Amino acid sequence: MFQRLSLIGFYVASLLAITSFASAQTIRIAEHRQARIDALMKVVPAIEEKHGVAIEVVEYPAPEKDYLTKILTELRAGNAPDLFTAPRGQDVADMVAAGYLAPIGEALKGWDGYEHLFDVAKTLVTASDGEIYVLPAMVNVQQIYFRRDILEEAGISTEQPKNWQELLDRAKEIKSKTGAFGLMFPAGVTWGGGAFGEGFTYLVMGSSTPQIANDDGTLNLTGPGIRDVFAFYAELINNDLMPIDPLLGPEPWIIPKYIMFPEGDLAATTCGTWCYIYDWGPESRNPIPNVTEAVGTWAVPGQNDGQYVLVDVDSPWGVSSISSNLELAKKVLLELGSVEATVAYAEKLGNIPGRRDAAESADFQKLAALVPIHSNVDDGVFLRTATGFSVVSEGVARATEALLRKETDAAGAQEILVEYSRNLLGDEVVK
Repeated sequence: MFQRLSLIGFYVASLLAITSFASAQTIRIAEHRQARIDALMKVVPAIEEKHGVAIEVVEYPAPEKDYLTKILTELRAGNAPDLFTAPRGQDVADMVAAGYLAPIGEALKGWDGYEHLFDVAKTLVTASDGEIYVLPAMVNVQQIYFRRDILEEAGISTEQPKNWQELLDRAKEIKSKTGAFGLMFPAGVTWGGGAFGEGFTYLVMGSSTPQIANDDGTLNLTGPGIRDVFAFYAELINNDLMPIDPLLGPEPWIIPKYIMFPEGDLAATTCGTWCYIYDWGPESRNPIPNVTEAVGTWAVPGQNDGQYVLVDVDSPWGVSSISSNLELAKKVLLELGSVEATVAYAEKLGNIPGRRDAAESADFQKLAALVPIHSNVDDGVFLRTATGFSVVSEGVARATEALLRKETDAAGAQEILVEYSRNLLGDEVVK
């Protein structure tokens, strides 16, 4: 009799659990790339249990350009998931202007994790109206990565270049002494936002036009600094210092980042901390042995002097403005900024948690290449963003594509950028 009652109790408890889960409200989360999905799935069960919610992870196309196209299409149609990321910080302002993102400032500032966020992360996600629309769960820290082992073997200096000319001279010396391409900056249409965020941004901040977004909402694209940036690209391209053909292909990052750099056919490239883990780490598709010793970093040199490290929010999370359950979606959103979630993403991707107290995590301390960078995040510099940056990003991709194809010079590339931006944003915006 006791066994029979126990079995009945078990069945009733199981039925209640199943019924409870079935009746739980569902929050749909968009995510792309297997490593990101794996990181998210590490924390989904705990979030579901804590908030009594059913989470559906919707897989999106892996390339960022394809992901952005699909999520924007669904946002326009009004059927996007409750939570999604903007691929880069440069995409946020236009998403806000389009009304796709719900404001989260009140919830974020009332969250116990808010005080632990890096100051620079808070600044990066605070819009011009003072509101906050995305969670800076992760940040990226970008520099120039070079094959220290190859340069040392060839007798080439690994010292920090002091300015653009020294960086170009180093690239020429690499090509002359090793035969490898000396330096790559992402460029071209198929690289999408990376042509802007992983290339153009590096240089513009050290030029005579260090910021594009003016205080009055206009965009400074006609200044001499922009032309000088394109002249730097032209110098790399015309002197055969960077690979061209792969950048004109459908997935331009694969050959140079995952094949040429590990094999030593490319000796320096722009990149971020993710490269130590996702691109070239032990679990990458083409690992570099002893990667943190074989690969060194240079800060980005200014055109004439000065050095800096770039910081931006990495795929910041937002809540769809038309989510059927905004308050629950915001609660789930904040869980994606927990130490556990940010460390899971750091483990899989190599980007930096946006909160200081992640340093106290034993799992984060195992990521030796990231720990010292994490402690210095607030020392990084960043490009202020504004409405229209998605247009500027595409304009940069088109301008650098023309340079890759040797169809124009620096002045012509700037004209492509300005004309494209003015056609879409108006003469009153582009100065």
